[in-house]
Amino acid sequence: MIKLFLSVTFATALMGLVAYGQTSSSSTTTVATGTNGETKTTTTTTESTGTITEFTPGHHLFLKTEADQPVRYTFGKTVTYVTSDGKVIEASKIRKDSKVRVHYIKQGDDMLVDKVIVSDRD
Repeated sequence: MIKLFLSVTFATALMGLVAYGQTSSSSTTTVATGTNGETKTTTTTTESTGTITEFTPGHHLFLKTEADQPVRYTFGKTVTYVTSDGKVIEASKIRKDSKVRVHYIKQGDDMLVDKVIVSDRD
């Protein structure tokens, strides 16, 4: 009975890792010392890869990853659209079913996109 329980537990954990396997995080910490003491600022940027299922420039995009349902991302104040080799492109060049990588910052329940990298283009 214990072996069955452990097997189910590990299988569930493994499925969770696979479902979110396309997301990675990096954290940058900047420390500045002022006259009043030390100030520490931390920014965390997360990245996801998938296929666009719905896209409205300047508003939102839905990204199909390995998770069951597409994930909704909202655009930040400034968004940069680039090709995989770093060339800046217009938002109008992005189409439904494009494979992309998005950089976003988690702010409350929102995921604010600041950069979209298109993996394939026509």
